[in-house]
Amino acid sequence: MTNGLYFTKDHEWIKVADGVGTVGISDFAQSQLGDVVFVELPEAGRVLKAGDAVAVVESVKAASDVYCPVSGEILSFNEELPNDPALINSDAESTAWFFTIKLSDPSELDGLMTPDAYKTFLEEHA
Repeated sequence: MTNGLYFTKDHEWIKVADGVGTVGISDFAQSQLGDVVFVELPEAGRVLKAGDAVAVVESVKAASDVYCPVSGEILSFNEELPNDPALINSDAESTAWFFTIKLSDPSELDGLMTPDAYKTFLEEHA
């Protein structure tokens, strides 16, 4: 697990710098999905609330929604992922980020888990 990330109970991660978050799914989530074969990402300009479904990941096992960990406006998406969805399996918590979002309420980060808290969450719920 990468330090500096915040995690949701739905296994998304977000890393924030200067009010902009970069979002992806956790290494645990990708390992549960298996081989990822398709990803649908949000368009820039979309305004979301924390918890809104924002993307779809499809693997050989199942399709899963990805939820927005914070409220804000989508600024950009990772253009490499639709062409190489397997990148999620090889580097879920770094280069396989899904989108960037301008946070409308940075205090929402207080409701997310640190890497240590997420590790404990996984031990208790996985």
